[in-house]
Amino acid sequence: MDVRGVEPAIRAFKRLVLRDGILKEVKRRRYYEKPGERRRRKIREAARRRRRQLVRERRYTEEPGW
Repeated sequence: MDVRGVEPAIRAFKRLVLRDGILKEVKRRRYYEKPGERRRRKIREAARRRRRQLVRERRYTEEPGW
């Protein structure tokens, strides 16, 4: 712990945990996931990432319509 105290350290830790997806991983591993469920989840997550990427790209390439 440095001079700034405990509160900023806790906030920084929470930010790191959130960014790295550790809590999401812990919650996901709480119960056994069948191989088929895992495959479907991975496909769903990949589609979501792709959709978000496309939206982000469109936002920068399209001209404003107004």
